[in-house]
Amino acid sequence: MPDRDAIIIGAGFSGLYQLHKLRELGFDAHVIEAGPEVGGTWYWNRYPGARCDIESIGYSYSFDSDLQQSWNWTERYSAQPELLAYLKHVADRFDLRRDISFNTRVASMVFDDVSNEWTVTTDSGEQITARFVIAATGCLSKPLIPTFEGLEDFAGDVYWTWDWPEEGVDLSGKRVAVIGTGSSGLQTITAIAPDVGELTVFQRTPCYAVPAQNRSIVEELAELKTHYDEFREESRNSVGGFPCDDELPPFFEDLDDAGIRGELERRWDDGGLCYQQSFRDLLQSKEANDRAAEYARGRIKLKVHNPAVAEMLTPRSYPIAAKRMCVDTGYYEVYNQPNVTLIDVNDHPIRRMTEHGILSGDDELEFDVIILATGFDAMTGALDAIDIRHGEQTLRDKWADGPRTYLGLMSAGFPNLFTVTGPQSPSVLSNMLTSIEYHVEWISAAMAHLRDHGCTRIDAEVAAEDNWVNTTNDAADMTLLPEAASWYMGANVPGKRRAVLPFVGGVDVYKQIGDGIAISNYHGFDIS
Repeated sequence: MPDRDAIIIGAGFSGLYQLHKLRELGFDAHVIEAGPEVGGTWYWNRYPGARCDIESIGYSYSFDSDLQQSWNWTERYSAQPELLAYLKHVADRFDLRRDISFNTRVASMVFDDVSNEWTVTTDSGEQITARFVIAATGCLSKPLIPTFEGLEDFAGDVYWTWDWPEEGVDLSGKRVAVIGTGSSGLQTITAIAPDVGELTVFQRTPCYAVPAQNRSIVEELAELKTHYDEFREESRNSVGGFPCDDELPPFFEDLDDAGIRGELERRWDDGGLCYQQSFRDLLQSKEANDRAAEYARGRIKLKVHNPAVAEMLTPRSYPIAAKRMCVDTGYYEVYNQPNVTLIDVNDHPIRRMTEHGILSGDDELEFDVIILATGFDAMTGALDAIDIRHGEQTLRDKWADGPRTYLGLMSAGFPNLFTVTGPQSPSVLSNMLTSIEYHVEWISAAMAHLRDHGCTRIDAEVAAEDNWVNTTNDAADMTLLPEAASWYMGANVPGKRRAVLPFVGGVDVYKQIGDGIAISNYHGFDIS
C-alpha cells in the first residue's frame, strides 16, 4: 500500500482547496510546499504594489458559504498582504497545516506500473509513495531568470520581484533601476516612484494597462453577500470566469460608431480587465481589436504629458489583449514625475551590469538598486523543473515541442498525475479561482469514481489527447493571440517552443466539455 492516497504539490489557492476537498472525501492527502508558509503566488510575490488583477469578490473561494459570508474584502482589487492573510485564514479555519510539509521541494517523481504508484523524492532525499500526484504548482510560479553579464559585479543591491525580502526594503532617496514592465514591473514602479530619489525604467515592450478604478467595497460586498450563490453560478458560466455584465458583450459589427465609442468609454471608465470584453469578437476581428487598441492608446496619451514619452509607452506591435493586459493604479502618471526616466532597450540595449550600474547603449548609468521584474516561465516551467518519469519517458522531454495534455488535466503516458489549471485549460485566460475550483472538484470526483469502482489507475488516451491539442491549437489560430510574442505563447523564454498554452474557448465552453466527459464515464481516459 502507498504511504498516501495523494501527494499535492503546492500550498497556494489550488493546493489548499485540493487538500480540503480530498480530506472531505475520505482520502489521505498531503501537501509538499517549497515555501515556509501557505500562499503560493501570494507568498512569493510580495513586491511593492503587488495586487490582484481580478476583483476580490470573485478572486476567492466559493466552496464554503460560511467562509464567503464571514470574510470581508476591503478593496475592489486586493493587495498582496490581504490575499496572503485570506489564505492563512483558510489554512487555519480548516486545519490544513497539519498535512503540509513546508520548506520542501519535489525533486523527482517516478511511476511504477506494477503497483500503480508514484514515488516522490524531495530535495532532502525523503521518498513518499502515493497512488495519485496532483500538481497544484501554479501557472506563474517558476521565475524566469535571465543572465545579465556582470550582474555579480554590481556593488549595489539587487532584488527580484518574485522573491522580495519579507522585511521590506527602504528605497527612500535611492537611485533605482527597474527592468521589466509586465504586471510585476508596472505595480512595483507605481508603488516606489513617490519615494525613490531617481527611478529609471528599462522597457522592451510597452503594455496595455487599463485603470483599476480601485475603491473600498465594504457596502458593495455587503449587498453581494445577499446573492453570492447567484454571482458564483454566473461566474462559472461566463467566458472569463467572472461576470463583466448582465448580458453578453455586443459584436463589433452590430454597433455604429457612436455605439462603439460608448462601449469603449464605459468599459474603460468602469476599469479592469473587462475592457477586453468590450466586443465579443475583440480577439477574432482585427477591425474590432484595432478600435479597442486605438482608444486605449488615446487614453495613454491623455495621461502622459511628454509626447515622446507617451509614444514610448504606447503599444503598437501586437493586438490588444493578445498579451496579458495590466490593471493599473496610476502607472502612466508616474512618468510625469521629474525624477522618472524611461529607456527603450530596443534603442539602448542593456549591454552589461557594471560595478556602479548598467551599461545601456553607450552610456553607463549609475544606480544604488536594481530591481528585476523579468517574469515567469509560465504554465509549464514549474513542472519542467521536476524530473517526472514513467519508464524511459520524462514529461520534460514529451513537452519539449510544446505541452500535450487532455483538458489540461492529464498528459498521456503519465498515469495518476493530475494538473490543476494545467496548459490547454482556460487557466490564465480566466479568473484563476473559478478555474481552480472547477479542476479541484473534477479531479476529486474522478478519484472518488476510481475508488468506488475498485480501480487504481487513470491515464489520458493518446487519441483523446491528440484531439484536444488540435482543438486547442485550432481555436487559438482563429484568434489574434498568435500575433503577439507573449508568455501566453512561451515567447518570453529563450529556446522555448512557441505554442498557445491556454485554452481560448472560455470557461463556460470548457465546463460544458469537462462535465460531458465526466458524465460519459470519463470518455477519453483509460481507467483500469
